[in-house]
This record gives sequence, structure tokens and C-alpha cells, in this order.
Amino acid sequence: MIWKTSALLVLLALSFPAWAGEADHDRARRALEEGRILPLGQILARAEAAYPGQLIEAELEDERGTLVYELKVLAKDGRLLKLYYDAATGEVLKVRQK
Repeated sequence: MIWKTSALLVLLALSFPAWAGEADHDRARRALEEGRILPLGQILARAEAAYPGQLIEAELEDERGTLVYELKVLAKDGRLLKLYYDAATGEVLKVRQK
């Protein structure tokens, strides 16, 4: 439930220098409509199941040609986690503890 509430406060940002002039949210919407990425809600559901806590921030980034969702989560034990998901497949790429 915390994730659903927090998802409303999510900052969704893109870093696609090749698409200069196009708004970030337009790039994200286009990638979703073209089926190149999964909806953020699906990624959040996976993350919540595996890493319960409070969502702090979500970003969609271009990491050397791969679209990646980066989530910052405050775990129930107080740790700050950075979770990286392949935006196309939903696969966990890495987990970092800060």
C-alpha cells in the first residue's frame, strides 16, 4: 500500500540526449506505446514484492542504449536501496545499498 501511495509522488525522468527537443514524458510515453518498455506499475509491483519498503524516487534512464528503471527505496529496516530494472524485460540488473 505504501508503494501505491508513493507511486503518485514518483519523479519519472529520462536522459536521452539523442531526442533533444522532445519532452521527457513524451519519450517515456512513446517507448511504452511502442512496447519497448514495461509500464512503471509492473516494475513497482515486482520491486515491492522483492524489496518491501517506501518508494522514494523512480527514474527511467538510458544506460548505454538500454532503458533502465532506477528506483530508490527506503527498506523497512531503514536501509536505502537503489534498484535497477531492465525497462524492457523487468529483470533486476543490480541492487545497491547506500
